Amino acid sequence: MRDTRESRLLLVLLIAIAFALITVDIRGGEASPVDGARHAAATVFGPVESGVADAVNPVGNAIGAVRDSGDRHSRISALQRENTALKQQLGSSDRNRSRVRQLDSMLKTAGAGQYGIKGAQVIAIGAAQGFSWTITIDTGTSDGIKRDMTVLNGDGLVGRVTTVGPHTATVLLANDPDFTVGTRMEKTDEVGFATGRGDRPLAVQFLNGKAEVKKGDRLVTFGSSNDKPFVPGVPVGKVSRVDPSGGDLTRTVYVRPFVNFTKLDLVGVVVEPPRSNPRDTVLPAKPAKAKPAPTVTVTVTPSPGANGNTDPNGSTDPNANTDPNANTDPNADPNTDPNAPQ
Repeated sequence: MRDTRESRLLLVLLIAIAFALITVDIRGGEASPVDGARHAAATVFGPVESGVADAVNPVGNAIGAVRDSGDRHSRISALQRENTALKQQLGSSDRNRSRVRQLDSMLKTAGAGQYGIKGAQVIAIGAAQGFSWTITIDTGTSDGIKRDMTVLNGDGLVGRVTTVGPHTATVLLANDPDFTVGTRMEKTDEVGFATGRGDRPLAVQFLNGKAEVKKGDRLVTFGSSNDKPFVPGVPVGKVSRVDPSGGDLTRTVYVRPFVNFTKLDLVGVVVEPPRSNPRDTVLPAKPAKAKPAPTVTVTVTPSPGANGNTDPNGSTDPNANTDPNANTDPNADPNTDPNAPQ
């Protein structure tokens, strides 16, 4: 359209008419005279608006996706961390079951001996003091731990506390060469001293050189004055080899410890000794000996022949001749009938 005076007047007229219609529509409210025209326009142009919206929405969604990508990435990272944590929990279920068994066994041992214990976890092996067989536990003076306290687990004697800090302590293991503990043999009460030998069985010297000791005998701690460093009755080990005394004043035997010193995880420090010596009550019950199965002997009796005929000479041939009048003369003519008329 050319820019002429008429076109300008037409534009001004259209604008004036538009304002007039808007004014009438607003004042008319729901009874507006242009309501019908609005509905008609919506019917005609609605599909066109929908098509335009469908075409424009992907662009808007893409812009929104870019804007929200940071939040989504954070949520994905959080879910991945949770998944990793769950996998770690599932993977450690065997370890958790093992620790539950260790704790249960240790509590049973403490209950049998009436020991008051403080549970601890092994957090390190070895120490700066130069001991060859030591562990570090996660309890110290803040937990009531003191030097020269007995340390045990569900199997028996672990060692004794040697150095204590505010939150940790060092334990000298019973198999260390510098470790010595008084022992008492089960039932016979023979007294001796056990010394560590590293990864080899403990060496126990009995005061009685003629003490009767055999393989499989078990020993417990004898106990110390004021229960330090050792409380009585803690299982030590089982005799694995007995050396001949040879007339010596003392006798040496070798004892396999109950505790596996290379698999220590949870231990208990005895913070309260028993009121009385538990003696052998902490030792596990010996397995009952299996009774030999009775021997059953079956005698087979020979059955009669198939035709019910039994040979008095022991023959079981069903065709054997059992006629009492039968000719048994070996020189007789086989063609002669003994029953034939003469």
